[in-house]
Amino acid sequence: MRLGKGVEWAVHTLLNLNMAESGALGTPQLARAHDLPPAYLNKQLQLLVKAGLLVSSVGPHGGFSLARPVEEITLLDVVLAIEGDEPMFRCEEIRCRGTIGELSPRPTGPCQVKSAMRRAERAWHEALAGQKLADIQAELDEEPAVRRIVRSALD
Repeated sequence: MRLGKGVEWAVHTLLNLNMAESGALGTPQLARAHDLPPAYLNKQLQLLVKAGLLVSSVGPHGGFSLARPVEEITLLDVVLAIEGDEPMFRCEEIRCRGTIGELSPRPTGPCQVKSAMRRAERAWHEALAGQKLADIQAELDEEPAVRRIVRSALD
């Protein structure tokens, strides 16, 4: 399973907004901070707004700001906002096809492969839900220059 680069961009942008502590910031500022294409980043930011992780304001001092504190935002929140909530595994019921399907009695229960994959996906979701952006922020705060650099880059 591979997450799109939008997830990485979204997590960094949320953390940067938290460290900037300067209110709303526009897409050009946020994109320039990591040399990202503004139009594509803006799509990710709109998904974060739709998910309730960012708020967007218009006007000369408009832009994006955190909708909730980083203590209340999990990696699962970000992944679902950017990637959606479709299951990672789609069972095609191949157990009922081909020679094996013809020779086997009709299954009465769920596919064991599907069940195992769903258990793994639930465990992955639980692990992501257990990681708050505040946890990552705490690690970043161990490097004293990080906040200063982020603030400087976003000015």
